[in-house]
Amino acid sequence: MSNGKTVEALADKAQIGMTADDLAKEFKEHSVAEFFKKNRQMLGLTGKIKTLTVIVHEYVSNALDACEEAKILPEIEVKLSEIGDEYYEMYVRDNGPGLNKETVGKALGQLLAGTKFHRLIQQRGQQGIGAAGCTMFSQITTGKPIQVISGTGKGKAFKCDLTIDPKINEPKIMNLEYIDKPFQGVAIKAKFKEVKYQKSDQSPLEYLRRTAIANPHAKISFTEPDGTTTVFDRSNKEIPKRPVPIAPHPKGVTIDELVTMAKYTKSRKVSSFLKEELDRMGDKSIEEIAKAVDFDLNTDPKKLNWEQCEEIVKQFKKMTFIAPRLDSLIPIGEDRIKKSIKSIVEPEFLEVVERKPSVYKGGFPFCVEVGIGYGGNAGRAAGVDEEGRNVWKSEVMRFANRTPLLFDTGGCALNQAVQSIDWKRYGVRDFENSPLTIFIHLLSVHIPYTGAGKQAVSPEEEIMEEIRLALMEAGRKIYRFIGFQRRMAEKEAKKKMYYKYATELAIAVAEMTGKDKADIEKKLHDIVLKHLKIEEAKEKAEEKKWDTISEDKIEKDFEKTKEKEKKKALKGKKKSDED
Repeated sequence: MSNGKTVEALADKAQIGMTADDLAKEFKEHSVAEFFKKNRQMLGLTGKIKTLTVIVHEYVSNALDACEEAKILPEIEVKLSEIGDEYYEMYVRDNGPGLNKETVGKALGQLLAGTKFHRLIQQRGQQGIGAAGCTMFSQITTGKPIQVISGTGKGKAFKCDLTIDPKINEPKIMNLEYIDKPFQGVAIKAKFKEVKYQKSDQSPLEYLRRTAIANPHAKISFTEPDGTTTVFDRSNKEIPKRPVPIAPHPKGVTIDELVTMAKYTKSRKVSSFLKEELDRMGDKSIEEIAKAVDFDLNTDPKKLNWEQCEEIVKQFKKMTFIAPRLDSLIPIGEDRIKKSIKSIVEPEFLEVVERKPSVYKGGFPFCVEVGIGYGGNAGRAAGVDEEGRNVWKSEVMRFANRTPLLFDTGGCALNQAVQSIDWKRYGVRDFENSPLTIFIHLLSVHIPYTGAGKQAVSPEEEIMEEIRLALMEAGRKIYRFIGFQRRMAEKEAKKKMYYKYATELAIAVAEMTGKDKADIEKKLHDIVLKHLKIEEAKEKAEEKKWDTISEDKIEKDFEKTKEKEKKKALKGKKKSDED
């Protein structure tokens, strides 16, 4: 039957209704590659400028992870060349451990394949989608394969062309050949259409600038399409410690996860299965569970049914466990963040706060690092005013596991936490128009992203609270600096004004009394200085109050604020219901 007749036949069926047999003929299985091919916006590949930045992000994140896994100081080169209108070639090279012939296809040409998704470990990527998604995007916009060179530094390197068969989500490796000259790492050359390079706050250059700030141990060079090369040198030569994978915590595990884990465990008893497969599960916890459930924990875990797993999870919620292991988190560190921000942002004043690790959703450890830079080159230049002075806008840098988040700002918990702070309380009168750079880094074994594009973090209550507390703690120090600067400027302005009027007053009094103008002026100046010293003493007393405010007080204030917000929301809902 021709295509036209097939369409006519389907149209006729639509009029009379399709039978179960007709529907059965239409059922088809689809691979994950086909799904993302049709829904590439879910990978963040939407918008010409954003897509180009996301591609750089995926390749660079993989390179950093690979180098750190191999304990190699990363050196990454990114080069963009414009081929035609909205048509670019990208070259990315790293000095990592390289890929072998068996893994190159899976790493760059198979979606949901990789070393990350199945492990609870702090790392940049999580799903094993990104690099393969870039390969697919290159393929569907240009029809060309990506070119890969890989070597371990020992033995022969190889090069090949790579595409994806979206029907079966399998890589296709072509033109594989060995290279005689030494090569270490991975180099990828790929062409992309429907993308655009533009200097902006969301460009590849800005992404790499922020990557360099959060990864002070990396050296990154970027060549723009016009040939301009920017090099971000490393400010630290120490390779970060590798985080360790952790087992799921009982407070964070779901019934479905427990059922699946039990099905594939090597343990022979439910008791040993729980102890070996879950974090913080000791003998006392097993005894407590054994008393609470209606089945024997000596049975084979593979025979556990849904209801029995539900019993176990319900008991988990009633029990008290030690918090998840926190050695799975490796912060950047206050000193490294300070050094990095100072070398790249160059603020006049900088304060960095690292909070103690905490837990969200009961089972996922996380940690927050915050830095606030003020003055100097902090913030974003926004032109000049009428008097020719530079105008600055505030800048919020968001990071998750050392990776910059440039997009979906409004829906991100990190930005929402910043917006929830009353910055006037910390001396920032106009937050949006201040020379202010705020650095927020969230690290966790599982970042709760809002989507597969990994550009925004879900507003989990525990995460929001920790970020707010860190911002408030850093804000207190910034307040002292801003306040000092402002007081000095105001003091100088007052002094000039008082002296001006003192001179005029001295002339008038001298004429009226016949006394010496210079003596009168000196006495008036002494009065001015005395008055300014009294004001300075009051200001120092106010500063002292800030110094005595404990972190507990900040937390109590935060709790009061949350209660007020809840009451306000309930009042608004009640009014809405009445209306």
